[in-house]
Amino acid sequence: MTSGPNPPLSAIVAEATRLDRALALAFPEVSRSRFQVLIADGHVSVDGQPVTEIRHKVKPGASLRVEFPEAAEPEPKPEVMDLHIVYEDKDLIVIDKPAGLVVHPGAGNETGTLVNALIAHCGDSLSGIGGVKRPGIVHRLDKDTSGLLVVAKNDAAHQALSEQFAAHGRDGRLQRAYLAVVWGAPERRQGTIHAAIDRSNANRKKMAVSRSAQARDAVTHYEILKTFGNPPVASLVRCILETGRTHQIRVHMAHIGHPLLGDKTYGSGFRASERTLSESARDALKTLNRQALHATTLGFEHPRTGKPLHFDSPAPDDLASLLAALEGSNTLS
Repeated sequence: MTSGPNPPLSAIVAEATRLDRALALAFPEVSRSRFQVLIADGHVSVDGQPVTEIRHKVKPGASLRVEFPEAAEPEPKPEVMDLHIVYEDKDLIVIDKPAGLVVHPGAGNETGTLVNALIAHCGDSLSGIGGVKRPGIVHRLDKDTSGLLVVAKNDAAHQALSEQFAAHGRDGRLQRAYLAVVWGAPERRQGTIHAAIDRSNANRKKMAVSRSAQARDAVTHYEILKTFGNPPVASLVRCILETGRTHQIRVHMAHIGHPLLGDKTYGSGFRASERTLSESARDALKTLNRQALHATTLGFEHPRTGKPLHFDSPAPDDLASLLAALEGSNTLS
C-alpha cells in the first residue's frame, strides 16, 4: 500500500533553538520524533542547505523547508481479520484483543498479527510512528494476554497517546487495570509491589526483579477480589499498573510467591499445585492454555478533544470458565 508524498512544509524560525524543536513548534500536527527521522535522512534544509544534525542550532529568521519522501510500502502486509472493535474514530481505534493474537510482527510471527489486521482495516491512515513493523502501536499486550488495546491512526494521536502512556497514569489521565488469577493468596488483600525489572541473567528471554544498574523502576498495585478454597488455592486479583514494563504483572506476582495460573514462563514451579484443583478446574486450566491475565480496563484522554474515554472488557470465555470452575468446586474463603 503506497501513497504519494505529503507536500513540502516551509517556515521561518521564530526563536533560537535546535532544529527538531523549531520544526515541532512550527508544525505541531507532525510529531517531533518524525521530524528527527526526516532530519537524519536528509529531508530538511536550512536556508537552502541540507542539514542532517538533529541538534543543529537555528537562528531567528532562518528559513526551514521539509521534503516528505514518498511513503514506502510497510513491511507487514494487510490481512483481513475479524477484529473486536470497541471504539473507533478518525484518530484512534480501541481493540479487545483475543488471547493468541500477536500485536506486531517479529521473529517467527511475520504474518497473522494485529498490525497486519490494522493495516487492512485502517489503510493509509495508520500512523507510521513506532517503526514500519509497529505502525500506530502505542502499547502492547503479550500474545497470550487478552484485553483492551488502543492504536493511533495518525501522527498527532500517536504523539499525544504516547505521552499519556509515558506518564503511566501518574498525572491522572491514563487508567489500566488487569484481572489475574494467581496461585494462593497474598497476605494482604491490598498492596503495592515496588521492584525494578530487568532481563534475567539466567535466561535473556525472561524478565526478572533485579537490582542491576540497568533495571527499570516498576510498580504494581493489587487488590484481591475473590479467593477460592480454604485455605485459598487461588485468588482473583485486580492489578493496576503505575509503570509499564515487559511482563510486569507476571514477574511481580511471581516475585511475591503468587504466580499466575497457566504461566509457563514464571509459574513453572507451581505445576504441582494443579493437583490441588478439582477435576473441572484442572480441565478449565488446560483449556485456558495460557497465563490467566486479561486487560479489563483502559481509560485515557482523547488525543484531539481531551475528553476522557473509559472502556471495560469482561473476562473472556476461557478465563470466565476457569473462574466458574474454581468457584463451583471450592468453598470461598
